[in-house]
Amino acid sequence: MAALLELEDVTARYGPVQALHGVSLAVDEGQIAAVLGANGAGKTTTLRAISGTVRRDGQLRFAGKRLGRAGPDGVARLGIAHVPEGRGTFAELTVWDNLRLGGYTRRGPLKDDFARIQTYFPWLEERRNQQAGTLSGGEQQMLALARAFMQRSRLMLLDEPSLGLAPLLVTEIFRIVKELNENEGLTVLVVEQNAHIALQLAQTAYVLEVGRVALAGPSAELQQHESVRRSYLGY
Repeated sequence: MAALLELEDVTARYGPVQALHGVSLAVDEGQIAAVLGANGAGKTTTLRAISGTVRRDGQLRFAGKRLGRAGPDGVARLGIAHVPEGRGTFAELTVWDNLRLGGYTRRGPLKDDFARIQTYFPWLEERRNQQAGTLSGGEQQMLALARAFMQRSRLMLLDEPSLGLAPLLVTEIFRIVKELNENEGLTVLVVEQNAHIALQLAQTAYVLEVGRVALAGPSAELQQHESVRRSYLGY
């Protein structure tokens, strides 16, 4: 299986503050990979480095092509969708308008994509004219996922999708992510504080500490690693 995404010795900074100190990782086509770590470890910055929303250096390759200095728009057009922490929906716009924005990089009608997306989010049709800001937190997170799916991306970057949500909603969101991966072949790189659910979802995982990869390997193996169990799994 070929790597769809490759990072090699990637650094990133916010002004004078360096947040990543040489991160290297790879995500295979059709795989779900998780990034774990404490607050401030560099998890969110890693996703921002990929999507071009933070200044970065090092080697970044997607589908064999170097990302170079590509910004957010260029990265999106290559087939990478970024669902940021905090959902990032356009609160004043309707559900349908949010979904339409997800397909802005594409040409042609979006009706077929909307029909496909309803198989995963059946409530969208009855809410299509509702203002996104009036949705519940869980619904807004699902809308953010649906909007990214409308992009027809090959890789989805998910930043803390469970943040602030009730456990039942978290389970539902990760079930949908798993279905998108299995049914649509969507590759996923997810940053998640809930290590239990992240390691169950992903095939591969990376643990970041102060901007560096401290551990990496199959999720099943990391679940048995003593430092991961003590720091993130609580046993």
